[in-house]
Amino acid sequence: MAHIEGIKLKKQYGQHFLRDVKIVNHMIDAVQLNSKSSVIEIGCGDGFLTQAIVAQPLKRLWIFEIDPDWADYVRKAIPDKRIEIFLDNILDVDFQRFEEHAPWVLLSNLPYQITFPILHMIYANRHLFQEGVIMIQEEVAQKLVKQSGRGYGFPSLFFQRYFELKLLNKIPPAAFFPPPKVHSRLLYFKPRADVAEIPQEQEFWKFIKICFAQPRRTLRNNLATTHYKHDLLSDDILALRSQQMSMQDFLRIWKILNPFIGNEKTK
Repeated sequence: MAHIEGIKLKKQYGQHFLRDVKIVNHMIDAVQLNSKSSVIEIGCGDGFLTQAIVAQPLKRLWIFEIDPDWADYVRKAIPDKRIEIFLDNILDVDFQRFEEHAPWVLLSNLPYQITFPILHMIYANRHLFQEGVIMIQEEVAQKLVKQSGRGYGFPSLFFQRYFELKLLNKIPPAAFFPPPKVHSRLLYFKPRADVAEIPQEQEFWKFIKICFAQPRRTLRNNLATTHYKHDLLSDDILALRSQQMSMQDFLRIWKILNPFIGNEKTK
């Protein structure tokens, strides 16, 4: 079992600690920090990223660390009054506590097993975030920015709808200790302002999941056993695979298929 500073690494927390200062610098350079900035770090580990963050001008750094051993270590190793460490799972936190000091910048090497729950948490509280850079698995990062073809699906459409996303550095396993089995990627995000509301929005996203249920099947086949009257759609559209369709395409057919907002037949 691997140890750092005499502390045993815990496999259940997905602990892979970054060891490349150039990558840390790239994360920080991608965001705008000043003396009034509020920053969140999820999982500080031994404080490798933390140390670089507090070297910047900022007002406060809130760290959410689930492992008490590392929380205690960082409290002692980086005695900075701007740091507050919470022994909380970020997924259980009531985000009302962030309202007072918003907007926040998120800088974090995320535990890969909870990447999507954290992404949905950011989405649900996007009004509290200014921007951020997160470290995630390369394969996941590629899916999030895809606009068509293999790997393009519900996550691509959903997160691109609400965030500006940009791929930054690709990171090899050797940049971590212990090294993970996969490559990683820095992903920059910024919540989009004034996103147009989608009629029956929750139902729309359920519909998108249905459309991508079998990505290689045509839209006709994916909708065949649903309650949607797909005969309202043209044969050309029904012959398409979802991975060939843009957000605008889906919004157009949603207007046709959703009985609450329209019943125009495609031409």
